[in-house]
Amino acid sequence: LKHSADDPHGTDGGGSSLDALRSAIGHAAHLLPAQGPITVFIHHNTLHAFEGMTFDEAVRRGGEVFGCEPYLTEDRYRAELRKGRIRVADLEAVLHKEMTGAVATPLVGTATPLDVRRAMLERPIWSATAAELAYHLAETGALRQFRADVPSQIRLRLTAETRRWVMRDLRGRVGGGSGWAGDLFDTFGVRDIETWSEESWEAVTVASLWRVCLAGVAHAPPPLRPPARYLRHRDVLFKATGVDTDQLVNDLLVRFAAAFLDQGISAWPLPDRGDGLFRAFLKTYARPGGPVHEWLRPLAAEARRLLAAGTDALTSARESFDRLGVPPAEWDDYLSATLLALRGWGGMVREVELRGDRVAQPIPAGSLEGFVAVRLLLDRLAAEWVARAELGDDGPPAGLRSRLPGNDEWHPPDANQRAFPLFQLAQLLGWSARELSKLSPAEWSAVFREVEGFGDVERRRVFQHAYERRFRVLTLDAIGLHPPHRFPHEFRPRFQVVTCLDEREESFRRHIEEVAPDAETLGVAGFFNVVMYYKGAADAHYVPLCPIVVTPSRWVEEVVDERHADDHARRKKARQALGGAARHLTSGSRSFALGAVLSAGLGALATVPLVARILFPRLTGRIRWRLSGIVRTPPATKLQLVRTAPEPGKVGASVGFTVEEMADAAERFLRDIGLISGFSRLVFLIGHGSDSANNPHKSAYDCGACGGSPGGPNGRAIAEMLNHPDVRRIIAERGVPIPADTWFVGAYHNTCDDSVTLHDTDRVPDTHRGELARAESEFAAACDRNAHERSRRFMSAPLDQSAPDARWHVENRSEDLAQVRPELGHATNALCVVARRSRTRGLYLDRRAFLTSYDPTQDDDQGSTLGR
Repeated sequence: LKHSADDPHGTDGGGSSLDALRSAIGHAAHLLPAQGPITVFIHHNTLHAFEGMTFDEAVRRGGEVFGCEPYLTEDRYRAELRKGRIRVADLEAVLHKEMTGAVATPLVGTATPLDVRRAMLERPIWSATAAELAYHLAETGALRQFRADVPSQIRLRLTAETRRWVMRDLRGRVGGGSGWAGDLFDTFGVRDIETWSEESWEAVTVASLWRVCLAGVAHAPPPLRPPARYLRHRDVLFKATGVDTDQLVNDLLVRFAAAFLDQGISAWPLPDRGDGLFRAFLKTYARPGGPVHEWLRPLAAEARRLLAAGTDALTSARESFDRLGVPPAEWDDYLSATLLALRGWGGMVREVELRGDRVAQPIPAGSLEGFVAVRLLLDRLAAEWVARAELGDDGPPAGLRSRLPGNDEWHPPDANQRAFPLFQLAQLLGWSARELSKLSPAEWSAVFREVEGFGDVERRRVFQHAYERRFRVLTLDAIGLHPPHRFPHEFRPRFQVVTCLDEREESFRRHIEEVAPDAETLGVAGFFNVVMYYKGAADAHYVPLCPIVVTPSRWVEEVVDERHADDHARRKKARQALGGAARHLTSGSRSFALGAVLSAGLGALATVPLVARILFPRLTGRIRWRLSGIVRTPPATKLQLVRTAPEPGKVGASVGFTVEEMADAAERFLRDIGLISGFSRLVFLIGHGSDSANNPHKSAYDCGACGGSPGGPNGRAIAEMLNHPDVRRIIAERGVPIPADTWFVGAYHNTCDDSVTLHDTDRVPDTHRGELARAESEFAAACDRNAHERSRRFMSAPLDQSAPDARWHVENRSEDLAQVRPELGHATNALCVVARRSRTRGLYLDRRAFLTSYDPTQDDDQGSTLGR
């Protein structure tokens, strides 16, 4: 992520300096979380800044940068080892693959490096700070008795060997004044060796082993120094004073960032928001009567000075760097650490700035630069105040890091810390003190390199690979042993279902195929190759329905049938009136006077629906649905999909796609899933989403391919495109003929309450009505079975319930205020199968697999379809 040139920012002054600073901010911003606002809170790759690295490199680097762990803890992995989720054979397979020729090379006696690493994986090897280890050795019996997990045969062998060599030493040295016996007598203060108990001999054995391991440290290679952490002013001040300047700055910056990013929820909008984050901040805090905190007293004067000079965000940031003494060569590191100090808000500012189309109230360009400038200004004021108040340091902050030396001191492990892991390993592998005492300096060095080189992170890395290997082998065995499903030659499926590739649809598809064995299912990214901004008939704004990396250039709107236009207008006015009343009640309840009146007058009434939703959530949800009929959009709607204007736009004839554009989208969609022949009479295109009553991150359960929104409109749109006669004519000319009796039906699968809603069924030809009704009943049965399979993970669901009861249960959960994670899904995805469904049909994949339809026989030699 760092510039590679000798002068990374070319700061020759003037505009080039500011351009370089803008570039540095852009580089540092790659580390920020790419998480959208809560309305489109879809999953994302937390390692997106390290995609050029291998997985292991990325998690290690990510752990260093973000201050988190790269893998699970060893205790977690060993718990999986005890359960059989990881096997010793998996660990050995990973070690054999990585160690190659070093596997069989003896290290101590007959023990090889493979034996050493396997022992360190199978049993915990403890390490600690110098103070903790000193206390442990002094206050426990660690130096007088074996570890509890040392096998009994090793205990007996090592103790017997110690007794034999001590007795031999005594016979060779009259009086016992020298050699092993003399040392032991001095250590334990016992002369009459015949009276020693087994516990004494064990103590002698363990103490001797510790003494030899401690002596071997003298021949160990120098310990590796970890990479130095980049230090900001906050870091040196925190170590010197215990005062965290980030806490001071974040307390103010969080409140301001929340006000700046507000999407109309706040009753009092931020003044001057349209001027951008930096100038809005300066204007807000330049006013008299600002913050009373002592460290912020200079802020008003600074804000007025910057406003009077017309200073922009980049110039202010450059000025702050100069005052903090941060040279251009450090800008990348300093900005990265600074942005990560409040990464969530920094990332949100960046995401809303880049994709203003995903929010109702976008923010001006340059907002992230303003965020950085404000942050650096506040950092500078906080550092000056803490240095003066806590240390009496009135010097400029530019020299603060040099005036507080030793803040990045590294304390190498002492002899005890280096000897203790080897001491534990020697017990587990049965290495005796006498055996170790014969090692040459070079052999000691090799032992320490092996033991210390296989440290905590390396062990967890091997555990992770073994963990994944176990799952991978089980999966590939299952796929390899599973006989492919083949429909008879020239067989035409009764109906076909195309769903999102989402792992939750894996079980749904499987149950459809069980209920309707003569049906066929396929999977594709759930936006169905329809990239669009979409506005429902009751929506206030367009939302992008496509992958987050794509920006649409076409708009599609749902419109109410002309026959219901007057009814729709009345319901729209009712919605607006109720929405306005609800907003006034909400804001009023937060005021002093009106809040007291509303609480006294309406508080008791508000408890009735609240208690009903808690005690009878499903029933209350159905009552609310019926009552909402007075404001709900009339059911007779259609998509304004075909554009007649030459250029796309948001209104009128500019909305929609041209016929040629629809044909391009439809053809690519069909070719991607391999459905260019063998069409059934009914083809269902089912998008998905998740409806719940009390999950603030609801959109994380919606369709990720639709940018965190439900994918029902996409399924409806592609179905209408494929039913369009001109589209069919064009794609037929391109080699994808669709039979005249094939009809496409868009649909929506609610993965929370397991329901399927079909769209535009009034347009289905009369010749297909019977087949449509049968398919609907089979969808309902499949949903019952799917709910039953899902319910085994719910602690609220009895294990002996029937499939219909399970369906009732998931419907209840979707309306239950107590269920903030009603679905408990979308967290177990572990693999993606890119293949024809015949390879996995009938195979139970436990809702863990993405299923992407792909027919290699229909791809070109370059794998163009596979690449898409």
